[in-house]
Amino acid sequence: MSNTLGKAIRLTVFGESHGPCIGGVLDGIPAGLKIDTEYIKDELEKRKSISSISTPRREDDEPVFISGIKDGVTEGTPLAFTIANKDVKSGDYEEMSKIARPGHADYSAEMKYGGFQDARGGGHFSGRLTAVIVTAGAIMKKALEDKGIVIASHIDELAGVKDVEFDFDRAEQEACALNKKIFACLSDEAAEAMITKVEEARSDGDSVGGIIETVVLGLEPGIGEPIFSSAESELSAALFSIGGVKGVEFGRGFEIARMRGSEANDAFRMEGGKVVTSTNNNGGINGGISNGMPVVFRTAVKPTPSISKEQETVDFRSMENATLSIKGRHDPAIVHRAVAVVNAVTALTMADLICRRYGYIWFAEGNGEEDE
Repeated sequence: MSNTLGKAIRLTVFGESHGPCIGGVLDGIPAGLKIDTEYIKDELEKRKSISSISTPRREDDEPVFISGIKDGVTEGTPLAFTIANKDVKSGDYEEMSKIARPGHADYSAEMKYGGFQDARGGGHFSGRLTAVIVTAGAIMKKALEDKGIVIASHIDELAGVKDVEFDFDRAEQEACALNKKIFACLSDEAAEAMITKVEEARSDGDSVGGIIETVVLGLEPGIGEPIFSSAESELSAALFSIGGVKGVEFGRGFEIARMRGSEANDAFRMEGGKVVTSTNNNGGINGGISNGMPVVFRTAVKPTPSISKEQETVDFRSMENATLSIKGRHDPAIVHRAVAVVNAVTALTMADLICRRYGYIWFAEGNGEEDE
């Protein structure tokens, strides 16, 4: 089983949805980073369930740091933490030990682990473990912000309702505003319409999916490697580690395949003594390496597979056909909660790529260049 993300900065996740706790070990983290507990708390708040559009399960999500921090500053040694599971109802999942939920990992987990996996709440496959990712990601997201790199996401589409597009002339202001929102939309009107659609799906015993658009502002050119460790491939691998993610596209994505080269190419020009591009169809990455323009990508999140509508399935212990109407507490949509998770894995990946380029000293002294 692989539970570790990153090469220079590595996050290992452990725990199960209904176990005593979940947790993580952040290894390779630079020494001297201030741990802003309020910042971490704010990021975790964005991942929590809210009102009727989320699961009724309510957890405190208070990380307990057990190593790697002294006097609120990282030591450079492995940073380990746990998050307690308190609001669990394991009885709701007795049937899941043998009945495969369509769209979920029950059957594939059974085939891999031979019945020894924890089926309660999805066990190790539960979205509950994203609280660990958000905690670790918040540490690196804040460290990047302190170096002028801002990461922000909005719900580009949910249940067929579209948000307005980023205004890159006001990108920093919009990113700052999004990072303060629990339901991250650029348009308040779009947010209201999305929430209505989610509530309708919940009333129908169903669920909906959507698309998250992310921008990374202030990333200097030269970050990422060619071919196998490109900025795009590393980000994609991290994003696909989030449960429910089924697609990732950069810049204009699949739309670029319908353009001519003269349309798709981003023309270079000088502006204020810096190299910029007139358009950003390639999403700020050329040859797997950042070009200094905003990194832009979109992540597709499928509808939550656990729904109360009756579905056809199988009992994989008796090898017989069955039907299932899922009980328990589930989200009619996870897109709004996944925004914080996408931001977190983006921060972890960007920090990892930067450290692989410049070393850990970048966080303390500069962007890989000697001071004059």
